[in-house]
Amino acid sequence: MVLLKSRKSLWKKIVLFLAILGPGIITGSVDNDAGGITTYSVAGAEYGYNLLWTLIPAFIVLIIIQEMNARMGIVTGKGLADLIRERTGVKVTFLIFLGLLIADIGNTTTEFAGITGSMEVFGISKYIAVPVFAALVWLLVVKGTYKIAERIFLLFSFTLLIYIVSAIMGKPDWKEIGHAIVHPDIKVNSHSTAMIIGIVGTTIAPWMQFYMQSSVIEKGLQMKNYKYSLIDIIVGCIATVVVAFFIIVACGSTLNKNGLQIHEAKDAAMALEPLAGSLASHFFAFGLLVASVFSATILPLATAFYICEAFGFEAGIDKKWDEAKEFYVLYTGILILSALIILIPHAPLIQISLWSQVINGLLLPVVLVCMMMLVNNKKIMGQYTNKPLNNIIGWGTVSVLIILSLMLLVMSFL
Repeated sequence: MVLLKSRKSLWKKIVLFLAILGPGIITGSVDNDAGGITTYSVAGAEYGYNLLWTLIPAFIVLIIIQEMNARMGIVTGKGLADLIRERTGVKVTFLIFLGLLIADIGNTTTEFAGITGSMEVFGISKYIAVPVFAALVWLLVVKGTYKIAERIFLLFSFTLLIYIVSAIMGKPDWKEIGHAIVHPDIKVNSHSTAMIIGIVGTTIAPWMQFYMQSSVIEKGLQMKNYKYSLIDIIVGCIATVVVAFFIIVACGSTLNKNGLQIHEAKDAAMALEPLAGSLASHFFAFGLLVASVFSATILPLATAFYICEAFGFEAGIDKKWDEAKEFYVLYTGILILSALIILIPHAPLIQISLWSQVINGLLLPVVLVCMMMLVNNKKIMGQYTNKPLNNIIGWGTVSVLIILSLMLLVMSFL
């Protein structure tokens, strides 16, 4: 009888966790977008396994920031954008979100560049691929419901594990990998420093903080669900770092060993074919496609969410067009504009990517400081403010990220 009750309790917990599953895994997985995959690919091609250690601090940072986001969303029932507007006023909020809007249009354009590159590996023109995928993404959000969209997003998240197969087909040396993590052999110079900043920097972006909190609210989570939400976050962070790990391994065991240099993720997919076979190349390209489509959906969605929250407009996938007109118009506009930029012949994609990264770097410290101040405000959080240890780790993380962002900004200009 006791055993039967124990089993029922276990199944109840599993069912509850599966119901809560989503925000942490989805938000973490979007880290591995076209820009992230490119960064990891170049790191593996240039430095082999010697930058794998950077994924450890990146993993810690991701968990700390997402936990605070989820807790704030559950306790307040308000999005981060809404809370920032209440505390800083409309003028300051407008300037912050104008910068975020511009950066996110650039980021979404980069995702469509990823779709273009991956489909070119399969011999399909961007003039076919971009309009088709843009239309599919639009239909999913505008015509679907939150539950349907979330299930597809979760499928996208787990599909990215295909990079494990691509890496194993490159026949990596696991002893060498273990040694490189513990004793990396790398010369410290401006280029290696920039690469380290790039790897850690791709872990966290301003828009992620808003999306995480909004998705927790959209799902209707309460504080009694907190421990399951935390597991969701940890699982998402693990999946994110595992994907990054195997992308670096895939490129380190093939491209680096053969002295091949690349500039973007598409180059890595094409270069893998003569080294690890066409199947490994196609797996890599398919992973890039999934990541790019996934992020091209989430990025404009997150942007529409937090801008509407900040200025008091209705927002949410479950709402009809007439109920959240501003939300859907903004989402549609970002998607169309980003797709059109990619379709322009000889569009300056590198400059777009660079400047969106620069704006992200400028705004990230502002967003994180606002978040730390809000999560420590007893009027907002009550008994669920940060504990002293949380604050030490949280402010330490914010300080490191501010330094990294400033370094990245300076190096971008240099």
